[in-house]
Amino acid sequence: MRRRVFLQSAALAAALGSLRFPGFALATGSGQEDKLIEVWTGEHGGYPPFDQVNPTSIKAALEKGMELNRAEIAKIAGAAEGPTFANTVAALEDSGRALDRAQRLFSVFTSAMNDQAMQDLQTEMSPVLSAFGDDIIQNAQLFARIKAVHDGLATAGLSPEQKRLVESYYQNFTRQGAALDDADQAALKDLNQKLASLYTRFSQNELADEESYRLTIETEADLEGLPDSLREAAAAAAEAHGVKGKWVFTNTRSSMEPFLTYSARRDLREKGWRMWIMRGDNGTATDNKAVISEILQLRARRAGLLGFTTHAHWAVEDNMAKTPQAAMDLMMKLWGPALRRAQEEIADMQAIADEEGAGITIDAWDHRFYSEKVRKAKYDLDQNEVKHYLQLDKIRDGMFWVAERLYGLRFARLDGLPVYHGDMSVYEVTRGGERVGLWYFDPYTRAGKSSGAWMNEYRTQERFKADITPIVSNNSNFVKSGSGPVLISWDDAVTMFHEFGHALHGLSSNVTYPRLAGTSVKRDFVEFPSQINEHWLPTREVLERFALHVDTGEPMPAELLAKIQKSLKFNQGFSTVEFLASAIYDMKIHLAATPDGTIDPVAFEKTCMAEIGLPKEIVMRHRPTHFGHIFSGDGYSAGYYVYLWADALTADVWELFEQKGVWDPATAKAFLDEILAVGNAVAPDEAFRNFRGRDVDTEALMRLRGFA
Repeated sequence: MRRRVFLQSAALAAALGSLRFPGFALATGSGQEDKLIEVWTGEHGGYPPFDQVNPTSIKAALEKGMELNRAEIAKIAGAAEGPTFANTVAALEDSGRALDRAQRLFSVFTSAMNDQAMQDLQTEMSPVLSAFGDDIIQNAQLFARIKAVHDGLATAGLSPEQKRLVESYYQNFTRQGAALDDADQAALKDLNQKLASLYTRFSQNELADEESYRLTIETEADLEGLPDSLREAAAAAAEAHGVKGKWVFTNTRSSMEPFLTYSARRDLREKGWRMWIMRGDNGTATDNKAVISEILQLRARRAGLLGFTTHAHWAVEDNMAKTPQAAMDLMMKLWGPALRRAQEEIADMQAIADEEGAGITIDAWDHRFYSEKVRKAKYDLDQNEVKHYLQLDKIRDGMFWVAERLYGLRFARLDGLPVYHGDMSVYEVTRGGERVGLWYFDPYTRAGKSSGAWMNEYRTQERFKADITPIVSNNSNFVKSGSGPVLISWDDAVTMFHEFGHALHGLSSNVTYPRLAGTSVKRDFVEFPSQINEHWLPTREVLERFALHVDTGEPMPAELLAKIQKSLKFNQGFSTVEFLASAIYDMKIHLAATPDGTIDPVAFEKTCMAEIGLPKEIVMRHRPTHFGHIFSGDGYSAGYYVYLWADALTADVWELFEQKGVWDPATAKAFLDEILAVGNAVAPDEAFRNFRGRDVDTEALMRLRGFA
């Protein structure tokens, strides 16, 4: 699964969580912060002023944004007129815009351009912003007005979307403690500030271990098994790290997974694997174990203050699953079949190792290497051969083609707009000649950039006071090649389509109020549009057009395409088990955490994995000490399972696309109108029923994974 950064409405964000900026030298000056909080103007509907951002200007912008928002809140809360939708909820929705723009820029730079100066600012400002969010939530006058509007919903004559907006604000305030007494609110505010600081520490520790550790290959003989494209990328990385003439593999998934897949040197695979899985668990100043223990304890205290049994109960209540047990039931339904399949896959690997006379027992650092051998033996499919047909730019063009064919969107490259790094590109998105929004693409790894891949929403669509078009980005960590096109793996191509699905969700939004727009939906619904978008990559129409050989330019031959199609369910045991291990751990540890107890997250990992029978050949996809989804912020905490919940929705819907034809215009139009466009203006279960005609059939997930 892939990591993402999402933003809530700035005025009500309880904390910024895992926000992550390197050398960005710009002039500073008095009043520069105004450019960061003003409405984004200019061509193409306006754009972010990335060329004006630096640690000094962003801090001043955040402080001024809070000052302006504080005055707006005081005016709303202290209004002499009785509370109405217009003077309370709509007014609140229109407040905090200056701060929102500043926070979004801060989020972008702390995830993509994070040097020491920005990390210091993040450490300073995260608890400040958390406290400011709590000040709004805990404003008794403001909450009384919101509650009055909520209590009068039945007779207020509001539209369905307006009612949904009221419900959203009321639920957010109550879930964040607006109804607590003064003493409990003070305690909650203190907990939130401490958590905001801990989330920052966790993220910065993770980033430090990714940047501080690397596998350096000294001699060419030690590159045995590695394809030329990977060797070239490692040589370029070595030059970038000041060791020209050697080969460097960095401590990130985008670098280490290919090495583990192809390196014939078992000792180096083990060395690289251990370096990779031990991020945040090295007993150094950047060790995250104590940070996690404190996070768990503080979350448990907060949940108790808010009236919930555990943090897991608090987190899941706001998702489609509603209860931790419902989430666990779905995970365990899949665990048994996935585990059996994974054990069959391991047996296949061991058989090949035995045939080769390797004299080894398959271990975790062998899994990807021997899995690739099994793939070749079973399907005559060589992923390195496939990789020669997967050029980064061509796959990007394939995403554009799918978006146009399904939803009528066209992407045109723009030059001259400000970007925060030279690797970034900007596209205007249109439909029928009308502007839909802007899409930014930041594909390459660099120092100070969070690992993984994600989507950002720089500006949210709305029609509240004006017709505002969205601005979104996709961000990845591909390693630049030494020369020529960048070749990516099949999994990388799937990830690109996944993240682009989030971008399409944001770009397709068509609602009135920004709080309900785009990707501002339940966590276990937000992954649905991204996961469904993955399914168009392996279609014949896409691969024949965009899977072009890097040397000849010839399209992927039909025989190779057929092998890919045949192998799509390959290794589903491994991929499902490593994900579920992380998701089950996430839920179990948050159910076990107590306000006064101390949990050793690594000891808990060993116990939990033993209880569920995780094979020694597989580890959690994200071990606790670098599990940023759940420990660098609240977003996915006790909620990593949501990818599986969304997978159930996806599997059911993809069966419909297959029945109707995967390019069927009517089905695509219905998906656009009933799912992508409505954001949170329609409840997710209702939106699904509007599209599918019934509730989800979870057996479709078993069929999709090949476990039926």
